[in-house]
Amino acid sequence: MKLEIQPTQTVAGEIIVPGSKSHTIRAVAMATLADGISTLHYPLTSEDTRAALTAARALGAEVLECTEQCWRIRGNGGRFPSKIPPIDVANSGTTLRIFSALATLADTPVIFDGDASLRTRPMTPLLQSLTQLGVHVESTNGKAPLTLTGPLRGGDTTLEAVSSQFLTALLFAAPLADTDETRIHLSLLNEKPYIQITLDWLNRLNIKYEMSDDMMMFRIPGRQRYTSFERTIPADFSTATFPLVTAMIMHAPLTIRNLDFTDSQGDKAVFKIATQMGATIIHEGDTTTVLPPKGPIRALPALDLNDTPDALPALAVLASFAEGTTRIVNTPQARLKETDRIACMTAELRKMGIEIEETPDGMIITPGKSPLKATRLCGYADHRIVMALSIAALRADGVSEVDTAEAAMVTYPDFVKDMQKLGAKFKLFQD
Repeated sequence: MKLEIQPTQTVAGEIIVPGSKSHTIRAVAMATLADGISTLHYPLTSEDTRAALTAARALGAEVLECTEQCWRIRGNGGRFPSKIPPIDVANSGTTLRIFSALATLADTPVIFDGDASLRTRPMTPLLQSLTQLGVHVESTNGKAPLTLTGPLRGGDTTLEAVSSQFLTALLFAAPLADTDETRIHLSLLNEKPYIQITLDWLNRLNIKYEMSDDMMMFRIPGRQRYTSFERTIPADFSTATFPLVTAMIMHAPLTIRNLDFTDSQGDKAVFKIATQMGATIIHEGDTTTVLPPKGPIRALPALDLNDTPDALPALAVLASFAEGTTRIVNTPQARLKETDRIACMTAELRKMGIEIEETPDGMIITPGKSPLKATRLCGYADHRIVMALSIAALRADGVSEVDTAEAAMVTYPDFVKDMQKLGAKFKLFQD
């Protein structure tokens, strides 16, 4: 589908942010392995999280209830089916990484695959680490489709966590390995806040582990068990980035509901970045109000997004409206997402008149003339690129189009509807 965006003079109102994708998929993974029935209140219901449910069922979990408000999952208690069907995780890289490691706890071959985009997602560091732990891996190029045959055995493994999901996968699987101990030695770790989310889940379920102060070494005893749980899924700060940036570039106050700033999600740092660029953020209970800068949006000479790489598309748009040059740095993993987000955002914002220099680990952004140039934009079937470019087009000099707009369903199914409620002139239509 395509999304038509007409320039908009103002936006106003409030956004109720849906549940976190990171938390929802982790919760499904934990519920899959647990003894008993786990209850997830207000999970994110999206294409990626439904892929996690598909993987859970394949590994022997039973989904007893699946509504917008509640998922109830009876776990397999660490007991896997004797035969596991091929698992299609669609476009969910998080599901692929986490559930492929969980599947190695079984002693039967498990095939994972997905769509064309997922087949480009690198898996080599995780597959190498699983091989060191006794797993037999079949993959022609270190990517899906792939076949893994367990069982996972303990011992020492070295991991280059260019994606934090690789480490999360091992941390979730290792406690159930039939071994005394698994020791994970990190040669690189990006996106540390996502690992803290994972550790919060392990702590909640009383899983034992030890780690070094710098998170570069973990010791996990084996033969542990996951217990069932009940939890309300926290709202998604990655999603909240888009209304935040909308308020900034439209110079309009906006209210965002349900954000919990005590949660470990790394993307809550985007609100601190917004204050550095001139916004005022007011917290009252579960309500966060964004007051845009009274003057120009301030550029930042060095914006390090290593902990928050998913924010790159939206913050690249915000920097395109700042006064001065912003340099985004230390985010090489942004090239390893659904797309190479550095290259894709560079190409599309250039079409709109922004001066951008692409660097190996980021980009240098110098705003051009305002308003931006209206044009036909490519969303690359990447949900965060689609949403970021749609917001940028609100300040264009005419009608713009973004293709593959259906990709927003991956994490924010109500994106178009919510933006329309705020006054944005968005219209979806078939190609």
